[in-house]
Amino acid sequence: MRSPRLAALELRRFGRGKLPMAALIAVLLLPLLYGALYLCSFWDPYSRLDRIPAALVNADEGATADGRRIAAGDEIAGKLLDSEVFDWHEVSDARAREGVEDGTYYLSLTMPEDFSRRIASSSGDSPETSALRVRTNDANNYIVGQISRSVFSEVRNAASTDASRTFLDRIFISFSDIHDATEKAAEGAEELKDGVGKAKKGSKDLADGLKDAKSGSTRLSGGISKLHTGAGELRTGSRQVAEGTQQLADKVNGVAEDVRPYLKNDGRNIRNTARLVADSSRAVRHNLDLLVKAAPGTSALAHASAEELAGIHRTRCEEADPDDPDDPACPALQRAKVTAADVAAVADDVETLVKDADGDLKTMRDQLKKLEKQADELAARGPRLEEDLEFAVGRINELNSGAHKVSKGAASLYTGLTEAKTGSAELDSGVGRLKKGAGDLDGGLYRLSGGSEELAAGLGEGVEKIPDYDEQDRDRRTSVMSDPVQLAARSLHEAPNYGTGFAPYFIPLSLWVGAMVAYMIIQPMNRRALAAGGSAWRIALAGWLPVASIGLLQVGALMSVLHLGLGLQTARAAGTVGFLALVTCCFAAIIQWLNARFGAAGRILVLAVLMLQLTSAGGTYPVQTSPGFFNAVHPFLPMSYVVDALRRLITGGGLGPVWQAVAVLVAFTAGALALTALSARRRQVWTLDRLHPELSL
Repeated sequence: MRSPRLAALELRRFGRGKLPMAALIAVLLLPLLYGALYLCSFWDPYSRLDRIPAALVNADEGATADGRRIAAGDEIAGKLLDSEVFDWHEVSDARAREGVEDGTYYLSLTMPEDFSRRIASSSGDSPETSALRVRTNDANNYIVGQISRSVFSEVRNAASTDASRTFLDRIFISFSDIHDATEKAAEGAEELKDGVGKAKKGSKDLADGLKDAKSGSTRLSGGISKLHTGAGELRTGSRQVAEGTQQLADKVNGVAEDVRPYLKNDGRNIRNTARLVADSSRAVRHNLDLLVKAAPGTSALAHASAEELAGIHRTRCEEADPDDPDDPACPALQRAKVTAADVAAVADDVETLVKDADGDLKTMRDQLKKLEKQADELAARGPRLEEDLEFAVGRINELNSGAHKVSKGAASLYTGLTEAKTGSAELDSGVGRLKKGAGDLDGGLYRLSGGSEELAAGLGEGVEKIPDYDEQDRDRRTSVMSDPVQLAARSLHEAPNYGTGFAPYFIPLSLWVGAMVAYMIIQPMNRRALAAGGSAWRIALAGWLPVASIGLLQVGALMSVLHLGLGLQTARAAGTVGFLALVTCCFAAIIQWLNARFGAAGRILVLAVLMLQLTSAGGTYPVQTSPGFFNAVHPFLPMSYVVDALRRLITGGGLGPVWQAVAVLVAFTAGALALTALSARRRQVWTLDRLHPELSL
């Protein structure tokens, strides 16, 4: 009978009842429960760190540095509360201690009272180191303590970087300030050098000038004496002027007192009277012009009228009928004749006056015109005459006050010149001493000139050696020096979560367990074939194929749940499934041989081999971190190659380890089947040990 048929017969017997079928289903699902549940339990634990209760104690009292309020504790506490790392509870220090001890909190973070003050001290004269206090309890959970140390290390680095930035920024600002100050000092030294050179020249000129100053001081003394005499005369004259202005002011003020009532009450009458005078002057000037024009003609007319009246009188009265001498009109004509003669005489006089007094009439006309203008002005200013009076009185009083001040100043000038006359003699003596001092100054400035040149050169060299950073350059250098080394981490083939990283370890583990349990219900070698004396290879294959077939089903179920249920993404899905098929076939062959060769003891050996593979495969920590024994057995166990190959198939990377693992697994499979065949041949010979085994499971 061929091996596949024997394998089918072995599997067919599980369909004869409910319990065998249930056992077969349990075998199929066992790797799924083992691998999927285990991976699911910690698929992505870091995404759920916000569920871990932690105590946060913010006792920081804050600080002030350079006029700026610093509250580093509040800043860090706010960032932690907003983060998704741990379930933070702000409590007191005592409650945090108690909570970490009794397991209420897995850990606590404390920012002490002087946290901000110590950070701010980095920019002061006495910098101090601050500290974040972390309290953990490994009796609660060891892994949480390890995670917290990593998290708080980042918090500490961030706080240290901020403090370093403040300190270094102040240093770079100080460099810039020193550079600017030194640059100004260098400019000042250069100006000092130029100034000293000018001063040296000036000192020589001063010495030469002081030679002439002595004779000048003598002339100054004589001039001051003359000024003293003139000041005396000025004092006398100004006093007389002050007395005169005082008299004028007294007189004006007296007149103002008399006139003020009239101006106050009769301003309108003055205006009307002035207008009347202006109108009268205008009329007289007009009539005077008419008189000048009409005078010559009037004289001739007057003479003509007088002669005519004389002729009428002569005709009617003197040459009339002698018999009628008493004409009643004659007396009237007589008077009219006399009057006409008088008028003619007056007209002659007026004409003579107009001809002879033309200059006087012109002067009179100009005076009338001036009177008219002044009367108009008086009429316009009439209502304001009181104000003008007050203004004039005020100006006169100011003049009087100024005259008295001049008089007082002249007296002070006289007194001062008296003192100056005495001081001029002292000046003459002082000029002599200045002359000697100027010589000493010239010598000192010569030495100062040499020193100022050295100072300017030294400061100029110092400016070039002192760095000067602008704001952008200062920020860049502060960032570099506060955090000089940064981690440029880049994962070539990054696993998206914790579960994906451990899948290469737990998937082969579950397949080994699945094959191990399968051989608990399936015989490693078919008894019928053994009893019939069949071929050893046929017996080995007949015992291997059922478990290998179950393993393939286990692989399909496990990978389906991991992909669809947990979201496992593999870089090479088909390659992963194919490789796991080879893995389960290899594990089935190895476990078959251990059970076939050692019988009941083989089941214990299967567990022992599993433990060796788990501890030496490098599935969690690199195998190099394990003791030497595990490094020694690592290359000789199949799971070592399976784990490395699955990492490349799931997360990506070169396929070299995959092909190496394929070769190793094929070799292990072929070798295990050959050993099983050898064991089958030996099992065809019955011995007392087989009839009565010392141990049975």
